[in-house]
Amino acid sequence: MVQKSPETKRRGRPRSYEPDIALARAMETFWKSGYAATTLDDLSAATGMNRPSLYAAFGDKQDIYVKAYRKYRARVRDEFEPIIEESGPVRLVLRRIFEAASELYLSGPDGPRGCFSVVTAASEAVADPQIRKLVVEAIAALDETFAALFTKAIARGELAPDSNPLALAKVATATIHTLAIRARIHAPRDELQALIDAAVSMLCGPADPPARRHR
Repeated sequence: MVQKSPETKRRGRPRSYEPDIALARAMETFWKSGYAATTLDDLSAATGMNRPSLYAAFGDKQDIYVKAYRKYRARVRDEFEPIIEESGPVRLVLRRIFEAASELYLSGPDGPRGCFSVVTAASEAVADPQIRKLVVEAIAALDETFAALFTKAIARGELAPDSNPLALAKVATATIHTLAIRARIHAPRDELQALIDAAVSMLCGPADPPARRHR
């Protein structure tokens, strides 16, 4: 009988999954079904990991959910940062943000799924302080991003000097959330586009205001 060397015993079974890929699959599962409707069996099937492996890698179901939500936020930040940093007129940047958000919300392996924060995390925030804190942080960050865009637009003379950038920002954030909800319920793409057109016009005024037309 051949005995295993101490070195072989210490080595153990190699890890057979990629944490980033597994967490991305968990994120997709939560994004589609929400927290309550997603079971550990669902997560096991999606990630290809059994329950003990899931616990060892990510913690319990709530831990996995929180990690998945943070991954979602990181993904959205990476996708939208280049658009937000563009130097064009605020109305064009806003339109690109809204349209990119719509495309994200309409995407999904099984059809439109909306926004993780709005349609999934917000419902759990009622009872879970940790998730509530994450959602509050996400909304505040979006408000701040839009406020910075409007502040720059005011300084460039694109908006009235007495405009309130934070108030405008909250309306822009509300537009994002409305797009997410409508996408989740399979609203037609042209309905979302009409909402985007109306929001940009309301936030920035007509594309060619009479007061500026004859300068």
